[in-house]
Amino acid sequence: MEPLLAALLEPDPDRKCALVAALVSGESHSRERGLPGGLPGRPVRPLLVSPREVPNRGLGSVEGRAALCHAVAHIEFNAINLALDACWRFAGLPAEYYADWLSVAQDEARHFLLMRGRLRELGYDYGDFSAHNGLWEAAEKTAHDVLVRMACVPRVLEARGLDVTPGMIHRLRELRDADTIAVLEVILAEEVRHVEIGSRWFRWCCAQRELEPTATFRRLLQEQGIALRPPLNREARARAGFLPEELPDF
Repeated sequence: MEPLLAALLEPDPDRKCALVAALVSGESHSRERGLPGGLPGRPVRPLLVSPREVPNRGLGSVEGRAALCHAVAHIEFNAINLALDACWRFAGLPAEYYADWLSVAQDEARHFLLMRGRLRELGYDYGDFSAHNGLWEAAEKTAHDVLVRMACVPRVLEARGLDVTPGMIHRLRELRDADTIAVLEVILAEEVRHVEIGSRWFRWCCAQRELEPTATFRRLLQEQGIALRPPLNREARARAGFLPEELPDF
């Protein structure tokens, strides 16, 4: 089995991360793609529920902070699969596209392991809390078109982390949880590059189709029923390739 596909199909988080770390740029874009069933590989736990069924726990307790770490770890695990899927699903793109998304998968695997390590320090592990499947559902909804994928996953869902993570860090600083803050700061700094990669390839796709990027982005958000909401980290989004006119005024 091709190494990239093996990593995408692997359900065990530790083995998946090891397989991703071993991937070499250039191995994953030279052949005709098939789309097997069983995507993505993921463990039996956590239990996946609707977003409304995920309990909202305060950060004042160890359990509440562990639940936050678990939520972030789950996002990072899904982000590994999203980046691998961006490589596997869409054929015929420049070699730099595949190198970019492979590098993102490797970063996300490292982020997952960092946050899982912090979760274990708090006495819990990945799978101990329920989670939702919104990120992968977005991958399925955008599987038909790389332009739509680039617009709606890195530039909307992953970019949301740029908006909300500073607030998490502020709250954890009040609680003097320096260890969780240290992991979140690594993730926040590196996610800017991931969103910028999405912005860059979104604009590349627009150029190939002779589409104006800002109008196209707004149109796709409307078609997908997506509304950008506060807070917006405008400074981080600017570094990640957003233009002021792409963001709502509120």
